[in-house]
Amino acid sequence: MKKALVTLKDVSKAFIGVQALSKINLTINGGEILCLVGENGSGKSTLVKIITGVHRPDEGEIIFGEKSYPFLTPRTAIAEGVEVIYQDLSLFPHMTVAENIAISRNMYNKKKFVDWREVRQVAQEQLDKIGVELDLEARVGELSIGNQQITAICRALALDAKILFMDEPTTALTKKEVARLLEIVQGLREKGMAVVFISHKLDEVMEVADRITILRDGKKVGDFKSTELDEDAIVRHMTGRDVTYSKYRRESADDTVLLEVRNLTKKGQYEGISFQVRKGDILGLAGLLGAGRRELALSLFGLNPPDSGEIYFEGKPVTIDSPAAAKALGIGFLPEDRYTQGLFLNKDVTQNISSTVLDELSGFAKVVDQKAEERLADESIETLKIRTSSRRTVIKTLSGGNQQKAVIGKWMAIQPKLLILNSPTVGIDVGAKSEIYERIQDYARGGMGLIYISDEINQIVNNCNRVLVMANGRGVAMLEGEELASPDVERQIEELISKDI
Repeated sequence: MKKALVTLKDVSKAFIGVQALSKINLTINGGEILCLVGENGSGKSTLVKIITGVHRPDEGEIIFGEKSYPFLTPRTAIAEGVEVIYQDLSLFPHMTVAENIAISRNMYNKKKFVDWREVRQVAQEQLDKIGVELDLEARVGELSIGNQQITAICRALALDAKILFMDEPTTALTKKEVARLLEIVQGLREKGMAVVFISHKLDEVMEVADRITILRDGKKVGDFKSTELDEDAIVRHMTGRDVTYSKYRRESADDTVLLEVRNLTKKGQYEGISFQVRKGDILGLAGLLGAGRRELALSLFGLNPPDSGEIYFEGKPVTIDSPAAAKALGIGFLPEDRYTQGLFLNKDVTQNISSTVLDELSGFAKVVDQKAEERLADESIETLKIRTSSRRTVIKTLSGGNQQKAVIGKWMAIQPKLLILNSPTVGIDVGAKSEIYERIQDYARGGMGLIYISDEINQIVNNCNRVLVMANGRGVAMLEGEELASPDVERQIEELISKDI
């Protein structure tokens, strides 16, 4: 019988008329990995913030052993052994591994002076707990994302965490790093900790979960043993419907080449890359982090000029040395990090969507035509099914899926001929993914060319009619037609991207 570390009874929370959580009952046990799943907006984040003391519930109680609380403060939560690792990790990149691991303990204990020997000792003890070796003097900003994730785990362990929340912990990890992280998480469970694993990657949920709690619209759908569900059943519980992903097939008879790349090279990043994108093509770029996919995409948008090679757009040689030059050609770019690169978080939906075409919406007096701006926003909201109470809603208050749709909307405003999509569905729930994939395929059927980068090989295979496989900065294969229709194509791509690793 597993020991209950924390129990929530009838916990509810509302924000300005929106019921974020309604009568939630939940138990988190020691020695267990609990996966918390639900669409964006289902209440997962609110639930975590209540248990970690960030939000006060409107009603209900939170029970730790014999203690009952109407609400927690962050300090009380830490004292009860609750720690959370958010998606951005919240590390100090200029500080060392040892300093990052020990800093929270020093702050919690209100130490006025730093004992550097103790800092290194504390850090080494936490690394020993999970059986990992890291250079204690290495700057965290110079580590791989996987090792940064390990540093964040050790920081939580330094505060004697009993319950560890992990929010989308594998988003930016390579396949090997994911496997190592899941092993560490399972090791923490064996030591008696409770790990609450929050992820949209249902294959990882199925691999690691002992128990799965599903939320929908602020209510708990149910608690399930992982053996009671498969991925399709989880999706049905999350969304209330069957969600299917259609496979893209190019049907265009127009073989006009929009983009041609010949022997493009950027020293230390990618070398000798050649491909074409026709009207109606969705070209996938598959590869591990560091394979050169991202750097190549940035070069095509003028943010990372290549050292050599040629770029042709609509049959003419071009130099793309700035985003303005790319945009003038009709190239749009959806970045991998919508928060820091794709959105103006404190601006509303309308201002974000119109941000790429302000010159076009302004007259000689350089005053934005607000009616035209609003018509553009309304069109994007309707076409992309952006769920918002108003076009004037501040963008940061929307769910991740709806934010991403707004980023797509702002680039569709320029009526692009070519759209580059870097990880378009990262951190997005299954329902929003399905809608975004549908839009992407519609754009291609309308004659647009697209370049699609993703770590999810199955989604590259489903959404792309051509796939350039990259490894160590080089293109190692171009797959299309019958090759992509092969039943074992995903395994073949995995083998190719791991070549020489």
